[in-house]
Amino acid sequence: MRIGVLTGGGDVPGLNPCIRSIALSALDRGWDVIGFRRGWQGFLEIDPDDPASIASHSTRLDRAAVRGIDRVGGTMLHTSRTDPRTVPGGDRTDHVLKVLDALGIGALITLGGDGTLRFSAHLSAQGFPGISIPKTMDNDVFGTDYCIGFSTAVTRSVDAINALRTTAASHERIAVVELFGRRSGETALLAGFLAQVDRTVIAEVPADPAVLLPMLVEDRLSGAERYAMCVISEGAQLAGDEQGDAERRLSATQRSEQAVSRRLAQLIEEQAGQGTIVQQLAYLMRSGDPDALDRMVGFAFGGLAIRKIEAGETGRMLALKDGNYASVPIDTLLGGTKMVDVAALYDAARYRPKLMHVEGMPMFLY
Repeated sequence: MRIGVLTGGGDVPGLNPCIRSIALSALDRGWDVIGFRRGWQGFLEIDPDDPASIASHSTRLDRAAVRGIDRVGGTMLHTSRTDPRTVPGGDRTDHVLKVLDALGIGALITLGGDGTLRFSAHLSAQGFPGISIPKTMDNDVFGTDYCIGFSTAVTRSVDAINALRTTAASHERIAVVELFGRRSGETALLAGFLAQVDRTVIAEVPADPAVLLPMLVEDRLSGAERYAMCVISEGAQLAGDEQGDAERRLSATQRSEQAVSRRLAQLIEEQAGQGTIVQQLAYLMRSGDPDALDRMVGFAFGGLAIRKIEAGETGRMLALKDGNYASVPIDTLLGGTKMVDVAALYDAARYRPKLMHVEGMPMFLY
C-alpha cells in the first residue's frame, strides 16, 4: 500500500505531529508514504511524465524525514489555498486523479480547513479513497467539535492579551485586541473568557457602539489601574458601520476596508473620548510550536487515519465529538456552518462569554 499526505489552507501548530504519526503508523505496517508539497497546488504542478516535477512537489516520508518534526509548528509539507476546481483554465480534478494513479497512491490523507477538505470530499465522490483531518485555528469545520490548531491559537492569544495589560495599564487606555475569525467567533470567545477581558465581541453578534462604548468606559474607570481590555473577532460587525458581508469574509490581504479593531478604536476615541491601544494578533496566533493538546490530537488523528485505511473505511472525516475520537462521512462539512452557540455560550447584551452551565459538556464546551 502507498498512501499520500498533504496539508492545505493556513498553517497551524499540530500539523507536523499529525504528519509524523501518519508516517510512522503506515511504516509500521510496511506501507510507503508520499508527502505532497504545497497542498493541492503541488498536484497541479506535477507532470506525471516528468520525474523532476514529481521530485519537486512530493517527497518520501520515511522515518528520517519525520524525525523531530513534531516539535516544530507549521507544516513540513508547506501549503497553499488552491482548489483544483476553480483555477484558471477550469476544473482540473482529472489531473489530480491522473497524478494519484501515476504515483500509485492507494489512499490520500488530507489535513486542512473548510476549503481543502471540500475538494477532498469531491475526490471521494469520484470514487478515490480518502481520509480528511480537520485543522483550523478558527475551529470552524462543520462536523467536528475540535480542529487541530485551535488550542494553540487560544493559548497564544491569552498570553498576548495578558501581556498587553501592562501597557494598557501604564497608559490608562482601552486596549482593543483583534483575533482571527472571519465566520466564527470561537477563538475570541474562548480567549476572551480565559484571559478574563472586560468585553468580547464575536463574529456572530453585531455590536452596537452606543451600548458597547459606555460599558468599556465604565470598565476602564471602575478599575484601580484605569484601563480596560476588549477582544474582537476580525469578522465582527459594528452597527452603523457595515462594510458588507463579502468584504469581511475576504482574507486580511484582500480587504480594502480598515480592520474592525481600528474602526472600533476610532469610535472609542471620537465618541467616548478615551485613549486606545490596538493590537491585531493575526499570524502570531498560528505561529510557533504546538501546545500539548494539539500535539495529542495531531498524534491521535494521524494514527486513527491509518487504522481507518487499513480497515477499508475511507470516505471519512476524522472528528472529535463530545470529547471522543470519531469519524463522520467525508462530506459532512458541506452540510452546515459551524459557529458559536450564542444562546448557550454568550451574553449578547453584555458582550461577554456566558459559561455558566458546564456539567456534562465536553472540555472545549462544544
